[in-house]
Amino acid sequence: MDHTPPIVSPQEWQAAWQEMLVQEKAATRARDALAAARRRMPWQAVDRQYVFEGPEGRVSLLDLFQGRRQLVLYRAFFEPGVGGWPRHACRGCSMMADHVGNLAHLNARDTTLVFASRAPQADIVALKERMGWQMPWYTMTDDFDADFGVDEWHGTNAFIHNGDKVFRTYFIHNRGDEAMGTTWSFLDMTALGRQELWEDSPEGYPRTPPYEWWDWHDSYGEHIPSRWFGDPDPDNPKDQRPPRREDQESA
Repeated sequence: MDHTPPIVSPQEWQAAWQEMLVQEKAATRARDALAAARRRMPWQAVDRQYVFEGPEGRVSLLDLFQGRRQLVLYRAFFEPGVGGWPRHACRGCSMMADHVGNLAHLNARDTTLVFASRAPQADIVALKERMGWQMPWYTMTDDFDADFGVDEWHGTNAFIHNGDKVFRTYFIHNRGDEAMGTTWSFLDMTALGRQELWEDSPEGYPRTPPYEWWDWHDSYGEHIPSRWFGDPDPDNPKDQRPPRREDQESA
């Protein structure tokens, strides 16, 4: 390595890191502000009745919500003509699928994540089994991909519903998809966000204390809100943990 950065002492390294931390915190605040702006985006009414094929047969866009308030739908390229077919989906879409963690955490925020492709269900089932993927994955049967900007390239659309009425709330594609894959990244693109008290959200949006809704992925709904992170330290002004509410007990 002929052109490395300077080699410095631990004290100099710590000082340089503190300078970088200022930039990182600014980026975090900017990312939070962007998510807040997304929550104030206008909604697009979805007036057409789209049909998908799933393991359970033909389903509607509303069915993809699986009874939850929000839907995040990633268009993956897995179909004849795509590199790797039929053994593999597109390399980038496959990497995206590899990034997706346990969906119980998203579901706990009233949000469902699904993938959709042009491939028949038999091929999708075989692909998921071989690659170890667990997300719901549907087959598009109509112009959904063209109508929502994902007919020529991958992308992630967010939707919300009010009764039987579905609305498109946001869309991320191209390099924006690079950041997707975590519970937080998916929630940050939705109309309701993480639904935590610290967020800058419109009046009346659902919000609960941060951390306390987290649980083991196989235990949601079984426990009172978690206090695994302990109580705030009254002698530490930098302690950001929320105080215990009177209606809570220690986990």
